Amino acid sequence: MSVRSRSVAVAAFALFATLVARPVAAHVDYVTEDSGDPLDAVAFTAEVLSDPFNAALFAGSGLLAVAGIAAYLWVRPTIVDVVVLREKLAGYGDLVPWMLRLAVGLPLVGAGFQGYLFAPTLSFDPGASPLLRVLFIGLGFCLLFGLATRIVSVAGLATYAWVFLAVDSLVVLAVEYVPILVALAVLGGGRPSADDMLLEVASTPGSYYGRIDPVHHLKAFLDESTAPLRRYVPTVLRVGMGVSFVYLGLIQKLADPGSALRVVEKYDLTSVVPVDPGLWVVGAGVTEMAVGLALIFGFFTRGAAALSFALFTTTLFGLPDDPVLAHVALFGMASAVFTLGSGPLAFDRWVGRPALGDDESVIPAD
Repeated sequence: MSVRSRSVAVAAFALFATLVARPVAAHVDYVTEDSGDPLDAVAFTAEVLSDPFNAALFAGSGLLAVAGIAAYLWVRPTIVDVVVLREKLAGYGDLVPWMLRLAVGLPLVGAGFQGYLFAPTLSFDPGASPLLRVLFIGLGFCLLFGLATRIVSVAGLATYAWVFLAVDSLVVLAVEYVPILVALAVLGGGRPSADDMLLEVASTPGSYYGRIDPVHHLKAFLDESTAPLRRYVPTVLRVGMGVSFVYLGLIQKLADPGSALRVVEKYDLTSVVPVDPGLWVVGAGVTEMAVGLALIFGFFTRGAAALSFALFTTTLFGLPDDPVLAHVALFGMASAVFTLGSGPLAFDRWVGRPALGDDESVIPAD
């Protein structure tokens, strides 16, 4: 088989995996109301895979994936298109803070107006809790405009920690907020942002605003202090995204097959791909875990991020009542990981062929 044929085979399998797992790749709790009677996860998986057809399809897909990856690693072809793409993406590094601000700013504003704590399943009455509403809307708008980005990001992390510890640990459904807010606390607002504009005005000799602005010198200090941490931002984002995927696959599907089966039944997913409903659940759970582990270990990072983006997109089309705002942060994180690549501490650094050297993913300073 030629190098091009091998590459096509790998791409074909990735497309197949996307199509098979697509609409189940979601937060199950967002589209089901009643958990119903729980099923034994181990017994359920064993029963599904005890069917010869299910076992053959499951094992065959897995072997095809492993063989495709092994063939690619053995040959490691230099594809000009990929090299050019990576070089182009490296030029977008300074826009990543803007991507991340939009990714969490919009859903935080939505959470404040609609009345929920990060995850749509944790609702509160906006009328009875006006301060919570103002808090979430304020955090969201400040991040959208890039105003006091680092301070607001730390405040957002503190709010998330408060919800997790004092209100409901199920806020872990929206764990994607954590790596994004950590990244913004390191990066700041970037550009375009209010922080960048106000710093420029305040730093100009003779500026009226510079006489009254008490924080622009602090921003310059923070930019300098956090500069050594910038190279680890891609690592934080891909690991955080990987953890989200492992949670979706392991906890939301494999460990709770009853709820996942109701999603399959509710949207008649067996008419999309005519396989056993149980195989839908097991296949989706294992696929999401595999993508998550690939991201955590930095293995084919950009490919895993692209597949993640495809899964989110097809989920929104496949599940019409899935709350869109609840997935905006994941879309933004997938876009940022695709742009930045693996960063340090990744398997890709050992087996890949970096187009621009070890510093490819380092985000330039403001």
